[in-house]
Amino acid sequence: MSRIFISGSSAGLGLMAAELLVQQGHQVVLHARNAARAEDARLALPEAEAVVEGDLDTIAGARAVAERVNALGRFDAVIHNAAVGYRERHKLTKDGLPHVFAINTLSAYILTALIERPKRLVYLSSGMHHHVDANLDDILWEQRRWDGSAAYAESKLHDAMLAFAFARRWPEVSSNSLEPGWVPTSMGGPGAPDDMEQAHLTQAWLAAGKDPKSQVTGKYFYHLKRMEPNKQANDPALQDRLIAICAEISGVTPGLTANA
Repeated sequence: MSRIFISGSSAGLGLMAAELLVQQGHQVVLHARNAARAEDARLALPEAEAVVEGDLDTIAGARAVAERVNALGRFDAVIHNAAVGYRERHKLTKDGLPHVFAINTLSAYILTALIERPKRLVYLSSGMHHHVDANLDDILWEQRRWDGSAAYAESKLHDAMLAFAFARRWPEVSSNSLEPGWVPTSMGGPGAPDDMEQAHLTQAWLAAGKDPKSQVTGKYFYHLKRMEPNKQANDPALQDRLIAICAEISGVTPGLTANA
């Protein structure tokens, strides 16, 4: 049995993965951005061990969520599922950061750096990441005209880059990324064509699967199968630069060696 924390799991794919993991006999802790959504999550999955509350849209909020997760003890796996979608308008957080970047990229980095290191890390990317540049020179969209779809796609490339960066830095941790497909969730929209029955399987498999194919690191998956990510995701120099940018913005620096 594994113990797993899933960010952004009060609904959608995060909750679906949690339900599957509970069915498989694992302990799951959910996450919701506010009390109302936390109550919805408890009602949807009463078997969950706990629900951590906290909004990830600010640096302080992400830090607080990490602290609350650590207060519950160590986890075997963390699934970085929290995200906002490609229809996001240009809005800034209290920290002055684009909301998409704050949630999709920076909070995943902060949680990874501050949550007591698990055995497995899982990052949700998107098929849209294949067709964009990481744009690390303008990661905060200060020089370009806002494009919500491109901002989302870039953030999902960043998530894959984070997965592979931590796979290199923490060899004792299995750190992988995946795309669930374009499915009809509230984020994907009702017209999304991909298979909803498949969308949550890979993240649960990577977090707790006993299949040797799931016990790898630095890999990218789609529907339980390996696939090649955007080439930039595998570039160590770009990975390290992204880590440095996130560290500078957040004031959070991850360790290079295993936790004691």
